[in-house]
Amino acid sequence: MMTDHKTRLKLGMVGGGQGAFIGAVHRIAARMDDRFQLVAGALSSDPARASASAAELGIDPDRSYASFAEMAEAEAAREDGIDAVAIVTPNHLHAGPSIAFLNAGIHVICDKPLAASVAEAEAIKEAARSSSARFFLTHNYTGYPLLRQARAMVARGDLGRIRLVQAEYAQDWLTNVIEQEGHKQAAWRTDPAQSGAGAIGDIGTHAFNIACFVSGLAPEALSAELHSFGPGRQVDDNAHILLRYAEGARGMLWASQIAVGCENSLRLRIYGDKGGLEWEHQDPNQMTFTRFGEPKQILTRGGANIGPDWTRVPPGHPEGYLEGFATLYTDIAEVIETGTDNPMLPGLQAGLDGMWFISAAQTSSAEGGAWIPR
Repeated sequence: MMTDHKTRLKLGMVGGGQGAFIGAVHRIAARMDDRFQLVAGALSSDPARASASAAELGIDPDRSYASFAEMAEAEAAREDGIDAVAIVTPNHLHAGPSIAFLNAGIHVICDKPLAASVAEAEAIKEAARSSSARFFLTHNYTGYPLLRQARAMVARGDLGRIRLVQAEYAQDWLTNVIEQEGHKQAAWRTDPAQSGAGAIGDIGTHAFNIACFVSGLAPEALSAELHSFGPGRQVDDNAHILLRYAEGARGMLWASQIAVGCENSLRLRIYGDKGGLEWEHQDPNQMTFTRFGEPKQILTRGGANIGPDWTRVPPGHPEGYLEGFATLYTDIAEVIETGTDNPMLPGLQAGLDGMWFISAAQTSSAEGGAWIPR
């Protein structure tokens, strides 16, 4: 993504210390277009690890904090305080920091899902309603150029009236119960107290989000069957979900973390009465578009004539996971600086939609697949 802006916004981070995965991803993304500089952090609940992590990242010791509450209060009081904070903690620790920084008037960039429970999500909603700061949710796949292109094509009617929405996200990393073997990421992601949900929260929300993002449709009801194949596992690791849309379209969503051979298989297919689109994350720089009765077209990131606002490298050079995150961070910087809205950016409503999806799927499955209305 090319940009003429040179101002670096001051970024803080909650979580993301030594041994964390997603914190490093956010830091890379925030710097990719040179729009943010990390200057403060409450990087761990363990004071020693927080201090050591801050030192490794070049954060001044006086801006390394023992808690997010201390950080929010101190940074809001500083003349050179942070412009935004990235929250990269496990799900059950999203609400507390989000509310604290929103109350302090500091913009929040939060990893997905919004929270570990609907009650926590509603508390974030109330804090955002009374805050002067903005809330952003990093559903990073919405930053992929061809998914933005797909959204634009659907919106201008290239597919006609949408009939079918098919989304899936399959992985295999939880095929064995590695959470019982000391695997850090698996341990918290399969702990219902920390994650709030299993596959539906971790990856199902991504599939649900891109289905909504590209199709422009919001489901009115869903029916779900959740299952846990891992012996002793406390959360779902596989989900099959049917979706009904008020506009008459129908959808299906599959999320699994025990699908052997699927490393990170995110896929979206949308069909209307005039045409269809197919996109797969394993080859994110091309997409298939078919007009009814005509040969398939393979649209590449270059061939689709995607503008510089959605991409950053020349055609033929792959863009993917980190760049998708970076696109969101650069869009966020623009919103913070200009105060304008960007419909491409997922925010609080996307988070609330995701929480409804999780809660409704859990309720439906517990009730034998009952249809749960929105």
